[in-house]
Amino acid sequence: MGAMSNVLRISAARPADALAHFAARLSFEADVSDVHADLEAGVPGLVVVDSRSGAAWRQGHVPGAVHLPTEEIAVRAGELVPPDATVVTYCWGPGCNGATRAALEFARLGRPVKEMIGGYEYWVREGFPVRTEAGLIRRPADDLTAPAGASCGC
Repeated sequence: MGAMSNVLRISAARPADALAHFAARLSFEADVSDVHADLEAGVPGLVVVDSRSGAAWRQGHVPGAVHLPTEEIAVRAGELVPPDATVVTYCWGPGCNGATRAALEFARLGRPVKEMIGGYEYWVREGFPVRTEAGLIRRPADDLTAPAGASCGC
């Protein structure tokens, strides 16, 4: 008698349900590689918002991002983010739901919004540039998140 499968104990979703689920996830989330590529390409209509504190922003942030802490979004979004822009929020990383709370605030304002999964942590870990008070810096990519000298190609 074979071992009981932990993976198959609950059957996989029907393909139509899986299609709806995964398509929905991609409408809510963007990964750091895709955000980086779009920023590098100068894709119009995309605004990346760092929802962290001022101290965190000064420590380092995504170049080109707008600093807008979550508690200020309802009051200041109109002056900092064009009304027709798609917003991508980020916070510290996967262990923090600050970007989710920020995205919720933009959704409450009726703005199209996505969350950058992985946040600032994975931006840095993938070796993308970071703006600090001292200027632009780039740390080596962590080989657990990005192949050395290449993109993951996903």
